[in-house]
Amino acid sequence: MHNEPLFIAQIGRTVGLHGDLKLHLHTDFPEQFQVGASLESSRGTLEISAYNPARSLIRFVGYASIDAAKKLTNTKLYSTAEQTKEACSLDEGEYFWFDIIGASLYEGELLLGVVEDIDRMPSADYLVIKTAQGLVESGAAKDFLLPYIPRYILSVESEAKKVLAKDAKEILDAS
Repeated sequence: MHNEPLFIAQIGRTVGLHGDLKLHLHTDFPEQFQVGASLESSRGTLEISAYNPARSLIRFVGYASIDAAKKLTNTKLYSTAEQTKEACSLDEGEYFWFDIIGASLYEGELLLGVVEDIDRMPSADYLVIKTAQGLVESGAAKDFLLPYIPRYILSVESEAKKVLAKDAKEILDAS
């Protein structure tokens, strides 16, 4: 299980007089922000005392005044893969990014490369693939983008860190 910190939000400016802060989410799982939850930050552990998802406002224990809360402006909030899996539920066929990043991409038996990152585009998410060394040596691009849509992605085996694709080799060849 991964335990490196996952960047999930950044605290913005203060709002009002009672220590409310604007929260800028960098996660698809706002359910992590529950009253009483503790999150790691660049300023140590912070415990949530209030959260208003409709207005994207958050307040932390020990920061109930505007002056105290101002000290948290621009602070980054982190979770771990373990905490995220405990706090968030996925639907069938959904995966956490940290389960896909680092996975090997196969088309049939052919290893095409490894998922290095995921780029979020307006139309779809794209897997950033670092091409397998053997394919690069035979003239393939060093990396390529693969749309994360059913047209190309057959399945994800998160435990095995494996993504099975179809027609991805065509995209690589055209890259």
